[in-house]
Amino acid sequence: MDYVNLFVRSIFIENMVFAYFLGMCSYLAVSKTVKTAVGLGFAVVFVLSITVPINYLLDSYLLRSGALTWLDSSYADVDLSFLSFIMFIAVIASMVQLVEMIVEKIAPALYGALGIFLPLIAVNCAILGGSLFMQQKDFGGILESTIYGTGSGIGFFLAILAIAAIREKIAYSNIPAPLRGLGITFIITGLMAIGFMSFMGIKI
Repeated sequence: MDYVNLFVRSIFIENMVFAYFLGMCSYLAVSKTVKTAVGLGFAVVFVLSITVPINYLLDSYLLRSGALTWLDSSYADVDLSFLSFIMFIAVIASMVQLVEMIVEKIAPALYGALGIFLPLIAVNCAILGGSLFMQQKDFGGILESTIYGTGSGIGFFLAILAIAAIREKIAYSNIPAPLRGLGITFIITGLMAIGFMSFMGIKI
């Protein structure tokens, strides 16, 4: 049941977009149509589901203080945590490159529509945030980190899909000129964030 609670919390309560406002650049830029939003959303789910558990293993068995004791007890005082950012980014960049090659091969039209924002997943703060929050939460095993990464990705997917659907609809609405475009999008995002705050009472 703790796993279900972690999964639900990572999607709704600790949503990367609505709770922490991470990944806003791609969230705003790629959410003009549902098609591109779905493509980027699936890519983020895949990348977070893979990179968070991999970075958990790196942190647990290589980077944190005393992590190298599995090699020899003489390494108990070694602390490589200062390499966390570099190692996490390297893993993320590798996975994003894999996703980019897969999308280009399978869906070239989507690859063209996503444009520069597909490779920019590598520097998407929501992706790095997933690994850093994993490190901060100090999960007890790789299963927990995998559930958290997948849930965080699904949370981002729901957020970008929802705003894309709304933006497609409001394109036909009579919006005051100063608010058209990003103005009304920021307002809607804020209202959606307030709406997601209602999930804070969930406890499974």
